[in-house]
Amino acid sequence: MKSSATMGIGEVAGRFGLATHVLRHWESAGLLHPERAAGDRRRYRRADLYRIAVILRAKEAGLGLEDIRGMLATSDAGRRQEILRRRRDDLAARIAAARAALDVIECALTCDHDDIAECRHFQAAITRHMDAEHMEEPRAGRGPGARHA
Repeated sequence: MKSSATMGIGEVAGRFGLATHVLRHWESAGLLHPERAAGDRRRYRRADLYRIAVILRAKEAGLGLEDIRGMLATSDAGRRQEILRRRRDDLAARIAAARAALDVIECALTCDHDDIAECRHFQAAITRHMDAEHMEEPRAGRGPGARHA
């Protein structure tokens, strides 16, 4: 696609697998600023497509629209890094929790006891899981079981 070429909202939405109302919502939230053509029709340029891709990746990383808007709107690298560090820390905690849960499941898959709760290896895995959870400092806004070493 040439840099001067533009696309309509339906074509852009289809390209990204989105409903057109999502693009309109992002525009009303200040995330997108497509050009307007005759009849007030939105026209998206290549830069808009990259911005949509950034929004989608940021949402996949768990950022909310307010943080995405802040990240995209600021020219202050420190502010952008603050937003991203906060999200990185939350993701790292979620990844650790998922790894700990996976360890327990992997242990359970190797158990052939009739009652898994009687398996010494599984009990040890559960104990490690619980000890790791209860040894960390509580974090504001995080529910139980969300933190693991």
